[in-house]
Amino acid sequence: MCPRLVEFRHEHRAREPGWHNAPVPSFGAADARLLIVGLAPGLQGANRTGRPFTGDYAGDLLYATLIEYGFAQGHYQARPDDGLRLVGSRIVNAVRCVPPQNKPLPIEINTCRRFLSSAIETMPKLRAVVLLGRIAHDSTLKAVGLRAGQAPFGHGAVHEAGRFRLYDSYHCSRYNTNTGVLTPKMFRDVFAKVRADLDAGN
Repeated sequence: MCPRLVEFRHEHRAREPGWHNAPVPSFGAADARLLIVGLAPGLQGANRTGRPFTGDYAGDLLYATLIEYGFAQGHYQARPDDGLRLVGSRIVNAVRCVPPQNKPLPIEINTCRRFLSSAIETMPKLRAVVLLGRIAHDSTLKAVGLRAGQAPFGHGAVHEAGRFRLYDSYHCSRYNTNTGVLTPKMFRDVFAKVRADLDAGN
């Protein structure tokens, strides 16, 4: 459905035939109460390994945080067979195929939204959605029928969306952490809020 992304994947399949180089599926069970929405697979991360946020820096911070707050168990070792297990959480990307320069086009984001919508719709116990970055935020708003003015993006912001809440965070990319846009504490604070709200039944 996205010719540019297919071409890019095929180029890398020719260079690295052992890599996943395909759409990256969701990770975690559909009966989870928490959904985490990322941007897109990283070239040498999920595009290589086939598991969201696995094999690049963003996964180091994300999975350590999920383990800390009880949303994952095991030891993250940056490979899909490391035995890491999600607990009451699920991870998807707004765009399921790796884009050149990590920048999907608007038409690609729109085309892939049907898969994001499906992931949300098939989660009957969903109560919290963490949105990693502006693209994940904007695409999820459209998927759940909210206007941008109803839920403006801002790190730490929380928005009501019917049966669940949306929690905004800057993306846990190396660029954001290296530049100080996002600190590990800022990131952990978002998940601490999610954990507290879920435990309180909110």
